Amino acid sequence: MQILLIVLVILLLVLLALSFHIVPQNYEGLVETLGKYSRTVKAGFVMIFPGVQRIRKVSLALQPLEISKYRIITKDNAEITTSLTLNYLVTDSYKYFYNNTDSVESMVQLIRGHLRDIIGRMELNEALGSTSQINAQLADAIGDLTDIYGIRVVRVNVDELLPSPEIQKAMDKQLTADREKTAAIARAEGEARNIELTTKAKNDALVATAKANAEAIKTQADADAYRIKKLQESLDKAGEGYFRNQSLDSFNQLAQGPNNLIVVDKDEISNLGKIPAAKKIWDQSKNED
Repeated sequence: MQILLIVLVILLLVLLALSFHIVPQNYEGLVETLGKYSRTVKAGFVMIFPGVQRIRKVSLALQPLEISKYRIITKDNAEITTSLTLNYLVTDSYKYFYNNTDSVESMVQLIRGHLRDIIGRMELNEALGSTSQINAQLADAIGDLTDIYGIRVVRVNVDELLPSPEIQKAMDKQLTADREKTAAIARAEGEARNIELTTKAKNDALVATAKANAEAIKTQADADAYRIKKLQESLDKAGEGYFRNQSLDSFNQLAQGPNNLIVVDKDEISNLGKIPAAKKIWDQSKNED
């Protein structure tokens, strides 16, 4: 009898232990009675009937999720590979657990479908350069659609858009060609600029030389004009005796030369006969006639 009592006490303690559950912070508990949903409980201490009831705990915290790479065909029939990351949280634990066998997978399929639709209406180059635009359109397209799964998508982001290897090779070749073309244009422009600067420098040098020569000629002309002016002023101030002395000096220089030429002033030509040597020569020439 005592053993039976002890067994009953132990069973009672076990049942009590199984009856008490703790729902953690930021979780909700779904209580099922005989396999059927009965109520939702918040975080804290919860008591149920063991064997008849059970509790399912659903996290309400923000959950990160990475959607693995998959292929999409663009409007111009180019194949690209994309991957996504998103953050979601459960807003209705009942819908999340009971309305879908896998609410998260349903949400992922919904997002993939909308992304295929958005990128499928774009050409390859437009899609590769419009990641932020695709993110915005995808967020708008999802909107409250995931509410049927008891889920709200807080953020969705297209991590990468990669063209197929064949397209990537073609793009690399095109990029290399564009870079070579740009480099060739830059070299040509540099050479043209160098020729332009060299020509300008030569022209500037020629202009500077011409200006210097003109300035030198002008300076020499001014000096000559100044010298002539001063000489003329000196001659204007000189008396008749100065010119007579200059004539005598010239006659002396001529007389010392080998020629028999005599130069006299026009005013003194009438006195030429008074010079003895000249008179003798004149007489000899008359006798010979």
